[in-house]
Amino acid sequence: MEKELNRVAKVIARSGVCSRRDAERKILAGSVEVNGKIIDSPALNVSNEDVIKVDGVELSHPDETRLFIYNKPVGLITSHRDGQGRPTVFEKLPPEYGRLLSVGRLDLNSEGLLLLTNDGEFQRFMESPKNEFERIYRVRVRGIPSKEDIKKLKSGITVDGVHYKSIDVKIEKTQSSNTWIIVKLTEGKNREIRRTMESLGYQVNRLIRISYAGLQLRNLGLGEIYEVQIPKKILELYREYKENLKK
Repeated sequence: MEKELNRVAKVIARSGVCSRRDAERKILAGSVEVNGKIIDSPALNVSNEDVIKVDGVELSHPDETRLFIYNKPVGLITSHRDGQGRPTVFEKLPPEYGRLLSVGRLDLNSEGLLLLTNDGEFQRFMESPKNEFERIYRVRVRGIPSKEDIKKLKSGITVDGVHYKSIDVKIEKTQSSNTWIIVKLTEGKNREIRRTMESLGYQVNRLIRISYAGLQLRNLGLGEIYEVQIPKKILELYREYKENLKK
């Protein structure tokens, strides 16, 4: 049986060490070794039998792609390291899960469903705006969003020169001076909900993601994690994505 070969930059990216583009930069900078020799071309094909080192650290070949749902609490940074010394999501995970990567981010003050994977290539696929995976949030804002403002969000809105595509907002319930809303979007730009709502005068004081690409938070306890089977439809799209990368 022939060995399965892949471009070395792709293998590095799939391990989660860095992006494919950054892997190519590291190769050109002489920071990557294959079987004890420094390489200078990202076009090199490698197999699982080859020993790859990046910045002197041996690369572990990725296992089968795995996907987890984590219920992120407020107060954690979605990063492996934080320059300000704040606690991170990954410091709170049980060590037996190994190195995981987040699909997108939830900011310090946001909570709820965070997808985690061991596969860097799958991570980038899940984050790609081309897939238009729906994200659903329960959001509490100060005030009651007007029909006019909800219509503006549905049509797409520009804030500080950044255009945001259609955002679907439905009022769930009103409590005193606050309103709970259900927000659905497919773009997922940085702090999209906070920026768009606040541009219309509604301060976000709680934000909980409850769904991503059809995967649900459900009754998972705060700070808990569990592994899920990757839905068939997502696997099919991922296979197409990888085939396109080979072209």
